Amino acid sequence: MTRDQTKILVIDIGGTNIKLLATGHRTPVKIPSGTEMTPRKMVTAVRKAAAAWEYSKISIGYPGPVLNGKPLSDPHNLAGGWVGFDFRKAFGRPVKLVNDAAMQAIGSYEGRRMLFLGLGTGLGSALIADGVLEPMELAHLPYKNGRTYEDYIGLHGLKRLGKKKWRRHVTDVVTRLKAALGADYVVIGGGNAKLLKELPAGARLGANANAFRGGFRLWQAKRASA
Repeated sequence: MTRDQTKILVIDIGGTNIKLLATGHRTPVKIPSGTEMTPRKMVTAVRKAAAAWEYSKISIGYPGPVLNGKPLSDPHNLAGGWVGFDFRKAFGRPVKLVNDAAMQAIGSYEGRRMLFLGLGTGLGSALIADGVLEPMELAHLPYKNGRTYEDYIGLHGLKRLGKKKWRRHVTDVVTRLKAALGADYVVIGGGNAKLLKELPAGARLGANANAFRGGFRLWQAKRASA
């Protein structure tokens, strides 16, 4: 295997930005996304932004449910057209696509049974038990007053409730889900995690770099089935 065959481009797709990092580089590149971002536009923007980077494989963190490496539905915060899109053909390279929370979870994992919750535009979630990844879709489960978990601790909940009430609900949700899923610990990631003043018992903050670490780990042999 030649050296450039081991180089990986990691793409972390978010409702506000798409973040890129390749093997051998330290500073991620951000591309604005939003409701007009289609998969074709994403590919064009990524290829342009990463034109000077060498990579032979690609990992994609996708903001929605994924089955067998393919999106099951279009993202809530982006344009349509993602279901059925051929990412491998568009990039001309092998691609592994997983849920974005799952990719961050893989990069955050330190053994035993871990629940990952991503506080961003929405609410991402994944569970890893003894090295086995279980992507989850907890965001749209009912929580309170006819609203979902995401309605309370996603970005819309933060804006609607204000920081003080939002923080209380984050603590409540983390505590409930940790107990319900029997997690040994919870990693809280996502862009809004930095707004927390205190962490619930048994929880720690993730790091933005963990999404990229997870993308690199996807191509390691022991993570090949993740």
